[in-house]
Amino acid sequence: MAHTPDFEVRLARSEEDLKAAQRLRYRVFVEELGSGGDLVDHEGRLERDKFDPFFDHMILVDRALACEDIDKVVGVYRLLRQDMAEEMGQFYSEDEYDLSKLKASGRRLMELGRSCLLPEYRGGAAMFHLWNAMAAYVAEHEIEILFGVASFHGTDVEALAQPLSLLHHRHLAPEDIRTRILPQHHQSMNLMAEDQIDRRAAMVEVPALIKAYLRLGGFVGEGAFIDRTFNTTDVCLILDTARMNEKNRALYSKGRPS
Repeated sequence: MAHTPDFEVRLARSEEDLKAAQRLRYRVFVEELGSGGDLVDHEGRLERDKFDPFFDHMILVDRALACEDIDKVVGVYRLLRQDMAEEMGQFYSEDEYDLSKLKASGRRLMELGRSCLLPEYRGGAAMFHLWNAMAAYVAEHEIEILFGVASFHGTDVEALAQPLSLLHHRHLAPEDIRTRILPQHHQSMNLMAEDQIDRRAAMVEVPALIKAYLRLGGFVGEGAFIDRTFNTTDVCLILDTARMNEKNRALYSKGRPS
């Protein structure tokens, strides 16, 4: 990166903001990762779907970029509170996972999705700016459980046997909040015995976003979803704020540790 970023995080507040988020998603999910979808606008270079109107779209803007405002969006998160899901009729991930235990928990839920950053902003402070803003949003809306699908690139589960098995054996959610892959999509993550896993090698293969949630005390649901449209293998991440210890809660709410 040839400049010092000047970050601002805010919710999309106009159609142009939403298109900027969708344009970033197109660059990452379609051009970089090879995904598709019925509503993707290749001519306009917009990655979009039928759920977008119901979500809040949190955008990370780098004001130091020397370009038009619409092109300064370098990161995005899509947020769906339970009341918004009820208006829409479902959570996004209900097409993949049985969320009945989460919905019956009586806890305030929020679904996360479509998280992405431009490559040059990964591994630095950008994600912490997004997380800090999301922590404020969670506090404002008194959210108790966050969840959503996160992805491995590719659909070859045999190639992903080590990291998926590691998640299954070491990071499965407690039974009272455990999501499960729907029967028609069933793909076990228990592909290897725990004593056969090279844990160090397996963790190298776990995407950075998933590792970050595990460090915060997050869990995964049971089973993976093979998403051939997006060319990904999805797992369901679950973060229960009541189960986070103080160190992890401070990391989540205050940003990068010193």
